[in-house]
Amino acid sequence: MRYIRYAILAAIAIVLVTVAMANRGPATLNLLPAEVGALMGYEASVTLPLFIVIFLGVIAGILLGFFWEWMREHKHRADAATQRREKERLAREVEKMKTVSAESGDDVLALLDKAQ
Repeated sequence: MRYIRYAILAAIAIVLVTVAMANRGPATLNLLPAEVGALMGYEASVTLPLFIVIFLGVIAGILLGFFWEWMREHKHRADAATQRREKERLAREVEKMKTVSAESGDDVLALLDKAQ
């Protein structure tokens, strides 16, 4: 199984290196459109190789997807935590009832508890 994982990682690495080599040309990213930047008096731009722009876009998409999924599953995690607390509360209540019944002198219940 480990070899399959390494083979998949190697294939992904080869694809990423191939994409990077094929897209080495410069790409200029502007923060604002030229007209809006001229109107505001602020024109920010950066020139990067195109593969960096592609990789940053993919990474941003993955992070956004992880965050979106984490937020979507919040209600499921909250329900699981509530059920876990309820289970623990009921387990404590059962233990408390067992000790009370054993202390009350009910021999039949005490024998049944010992059998379990």
